[in-house]
Amino acid sequence: MVNIDPILYIGISQSFFAGLLISTKKPFTTANRILAAWVFLICIELIFALINSTVIEMYSFPFVSFTYGPLLFLYIYFMVNPGKKFNWLSLLHFIPFITFFIVSVIFRSKPLLRDLRSFFVPDRFITLRIVYSTAMFTSLTVYSTLAFIMIRKHQKNLKNLVSYTSNVMTLNWLKVISISLYVSFLILFILGGLNMIGDIIPFDPYFVVFGFISVFSFVYSFYGIKQPVIFDPEIETNGDEKKETEKYIKSGLKDEQAQEYLEKLISVMETDKPFLNRDLSIQDLALITDIPRHHITQVLNEVHGKNFFTFINEYRVEEVINRFRDPANNNFTILAIAFDAGFNSKATFNSIFKLQTGMTPSEYREKLTGIRG
Repeated sequence: MVNIDPILYIGISQSFFAGLLISTKKPFTTANRILAAWVFLICIELIFALINSTVIEMYSFPFVSFTYGPLLFLYIYFMVNPGKKFNWLSLLHFIPFITFFIVSVIFRSKPLLRDLRSFFVPDRFITLRIVYSTAMFTSLTVYSTLAFIMIRKHQKNLKNLVSYTSNVMTLNWLKVISISLYVSFLILFILGGLNMIGDIIPFDPYFVVFGFISVFSFVYSFYGIKQPVIFDPEIETNGDEKKETEKYIKSGLKDEQAQEYLEKLISVMETDKPFLNRDLSIQDLALITDIPRHHITQVLNEVHGKNFFTFINEYRVEEVINRFRDPANNNFTILAIAFDAGFNSKATFNSIFKLQTGMTPSEYREKLTGIRG
């Protein structure tokens, strides 16, 4: 039998202290509380595994893993919807966890899943083993998919709210983790299936799970500790286009008023140049123009045919071009000019500039001024 005790000790220590850091992290958001709960649950699962292998049989099969999918989903949900409150309906996600916790404790003296090679032995527990494995696979598949979809909707909705991109805003790290979590467990399921057939692989995947959980806990908590709140709770972040359309219909904004708002937005952009602020959000522009945030979104989308992200960055591109034309900027690099014009990412700048002009920034500058680079 593989000795996994050192891995368990490391995982327990790491997840415990990470949980303490996250639980005391300010601001005390619902998302951070969920993240702390997840890390502490990982710590508890590793403690149970240690006791199970060295002291006394506490359960017949792991059950804490049934919380991984729901907690990932809820963490993302409350991260992109900070104004929402945790309620009893959220607890419904944990029904499978509670169910298998009870079952596992009841049959704790039965080695239901300790030896995968006896998984299909036709005893009275074979149905339970199949139901458990199917439920675990389904839970991870469904919640990983939901998490991925939610992040995609969030990233799409960002373009109506902010004028810049960053990893903390796009939650790309969470997308990578959700995919990695699923793929890793999928591989473990496949290895487990091979082990059920016979001694095809030289180790027991059951023990590999805890090593993976320890690594996952470290990576997840590392990025979770660094992740700031991405929205003010008062800012609406619902990316559902149908609801957005319905809101426009009910907004009562008349065509004449919408045109006036658009003219005011354009005037402010050209005279005050708020786009020079690299962190400009739609909430900032609403305060500057005294136009309600949802009306800005409606006017830009319906009247101007653009989202907030495109609207702001087109002005930044024009600002860069104007600075290319000014001989006083000849000694500045393209990236320096771009950052000074409001861009905060080289990749975003290059992408938007080429999309708007059909040329790369260096090609455009060389064509305009003869200066290379």
